[in-house]
Amino acid sequence: MTDHKERELKQLALRVREHIIRLATDGGCFIGASLSCADLIVYLYKEVLGLTPDTLHDETRNYLLLSKGHDVPALYGTLAELGFIERERLKNHLHTNDSIYWHPNRAIPGIEFHSGSLGHLLSVSMGIAYDIKLRGGKNKVYVILGDGELNEGSMWEGFLVAKALKLDNLIAIVDRNEFQANLRTEELIPIEPLEPKFEAFGWNVKRVNGHDFHALESAFQWVPKNESPSIIIADTVRGKGLPSIERRADRWFVNFKPEEIEQLLKELHGEAQAELTSETLMVR
Repeated sequence: MTDHKERELKQLALRVREHIIRLATDGGCFIGASLSCADLIVYLYKEVLGLTPDTLHDETRNYLLLSKGHDVPALYGTLAELGFIERERLKNHLHTNDSIYWHPNRAIPGIEFHSGSLGHLLSVSMGIAYDIKLRGGKNKVYVILGDGELNEGSMWEGFLVAKALKLDNLIAIVDRNEFQANLRTEELIPIEPLEPKFEAFGWNVKRVNGHDFHALESAFQWVPKNESPSIIIADTVRGKGLPSIERRADRWFVNFKPEEIEQLLKELHGEAQAELTSETLMVR
């Protein structure tokens, strides 16, 4: 990945995080998990899926399903930045005159399937992947899962069946931000170690830093074609980009006042500038 491409991706992710923060008022949103998966969604849309507003209904398109539907602000922001929906439309968040709500709705261009109840979209993505295989297609299906979502029994049934069906066109991504709702995953139902669990279910497994675009590039280029589905465990930080709320259990769902939103936007840009300065010093 070139330095220019990395800067472009970081700038896009920064704008998506701005949208997420602005959606965290006037009714609020699930800010922490949305911020944790913003880089994943940005990278998928810009570098992996090959989707455009003109190819949304092309049968040969790649698919992205957001199983952890409460992270939809990150998807809304990405769709707005890439021209799938108008940026101004995000102001309709939670208004009765639009479908921009707390969870994905297919009435929004670019959203493939409704989600909200956790544990469902792995199975939906398997159905799409299996249909593609039956038709002899070459397109792929990507599904973003929550780490807390792995508590659902339907997930592990799905992992078994996906291997049995040899769905090597299915790629799952776990947003491993270490929290579910207002508790750490390992304090409720420990899920680690994840790699040997998925390997035992017959999946190809890779674990990476979910905020490092170079690492994500390597991970998505790695996906093998060996009659097995693949899973990328992306280690992320809940609330990424806002140190004041990062890894805070009480910053799961928030409804900030307008003045608080402005302060958080300043914090976001301050953190982004600090990161840029740090990277420049490292290069020198």
